[in-house]
Amino acid sequence: MLNKKLVKLAIPVAVGALALTACGGDKDDSSSGGGKPTFSIGFQGPLSGDNSALGINEDNGLKLAVEEANKKGDLPFTLKVVDGDDQGLPDQSPAAAQKLIGDTSVVAVVGPAFSGPTKAAGGLYAQAQLAAVTPSATNPDLTNQGFSSFLRGAPNDNEQGAGMAEYLSKHEKAKKVFVIDDKSEYGVGLAKVAIDSLKAAGVTVETDSVPAKTPDYTAAATKVVNSKADALIYAGYYADLAPFAKKLADGGFKGIGVSGDGSNDAKFVELAGAASEKWFLTCPCTDATKNESTKAFTEAYTAKFNTPPGTYSAESYDIANLIISEMKKLGKDVTRDKLLAALKGVNYKGLTKEFAFDDKGELKTKNVYLYQVADGKIGYLGDVATLSAS
Repeated sequence: MLNKKLVKLAIPVAVGALALTACGGDKDDSSSGGGKPTFSIGFQGPLSGDNSALGINEDNGLKLAVEEANKKGDLPFTLKVVDGDDQGLPDQSPAAAQKLIGDTSVVAVVGPAFSGPTKAAGGLYAQAQLAAVTPSATNPDLTNQGFSSFLRGAPNDNEQGAGMAEYLSKHEKAKKVFVIDDKSEYGVGLAKVAIDSLKAAGVTVETDSVPAKTPDYTAAATKVVNSKADALIYAGYYADLAPFAKKLADGGFKGIGVSGDGSNDAKFVELAGAASEKWFLTCPCTDATKNESTKAFTEAYTAKFNTPPGTYSAESYDIANLIISEMKKLGKDVTRDKLLAALKGVNYKGLTKEFAFDDKGELKTKNVYLYQVADGKIGYLGDVATLSAS
C-alpha cells in the first residue's frame, strides 16, 4: 500500500496520467527522418546510488535493442530510450515514474528494476495504462497489488527462495540455516519464501532482519557465527552483502553463504574481495556469456559498452525486443493502451526464454539458476532444480 507521502504525489500524477492514457508518441517529429513518428521506451531502475550496477546492466540491454532496431531500417517509426533513475529506492520511484508518464513519447517501460520502487510506482503506471514490464522485480506480492499495467518478465521469488532452500537441503544436506533480510520489499519477500521452504524440508531455521546501510555488520556476523548454522541466506543487495561478508569472514564463519539476484553482480566481488569467495548466488537470469543463444548478443553488448553483459542484461534486451515486436504489429498507430493490451497476450521467444504472462501478469516459465564466486569471478553452475537433484 502506498504511504501518505506517496499518495500526495500520486494525485497530480493521476490527473496527468488519465489525460495521457491514449497518447502515442511524437507523431509530428520530422527530425527522425522520413516523416516517421518517434516513440520512446522508458527505463526505470537505479542508474545512480549504491546498487546502480544492477540498473545499468538492464538499461544497456534496452539501449542495445533499440539501437539495433533503428539500424535495421524496417520500423514504421523511430525509437528512443528515456531513462527514469529511481536509485533503487521506493521514495525516489514516484518521481522517476512521473517523468516517464509525463513524456508523451513513452509508450512502454522496461522496469522498474527493484521490488520496492515497483510497489511505490505500480499504481501510477496503472492509472496511465503505461505498460511496465520488469526484468527483475521479483517480490511475489507485486502481482497481488492490482497494478493492471504491470507484467513480470522473470520468475518471482517463490521460485528463487524455494530454489535456495532446495539446494541447501537436498544437495548440501544442511541441517540448520540462518536467514537474514535487509528489511526491503525484495529482501523480506525472498527471505519469507526461503524460510517457509526450509522449514517444509525439515531444516532448522534461525532468522534476523538487518536494515540496508547498517554502519557495522559485526553484531549480525557474530550472531550468525555463534548460531553454528551450516549455511546463511542473505536476502538483500550487493552493497550491503559485501561489508557483511567481510565481517562474516573476519568472525570465522565457515558455513555456506547464499544470496539472490540482488547480490549477483561483479560489484559484490569487487567490494567484498576475498570474502566473496565460494558464495552461492541465485538468479532467474541466465549467464549470457555462457549460452549459445546469447553469443551474438554478448558480442554486440561487449563491443558497444566495453564490458560483458551483467545480471539481467540479456533479459532486459529480450523484453525490449518483445515490446518492439508488438509495436511493429501496431504500426504507426501505437498507443499506450493498445500496446499494453498486446503485451498482455504476447507469446514471444527471446534469447533467454519464452515470454508469456498469466492473468496476473506473472511469467509462465519458472527456471532459476545458480552461480558461485570462485577465483574472483562469478561462475555459472546451472539450473537449481537440476543441481539440487544431483
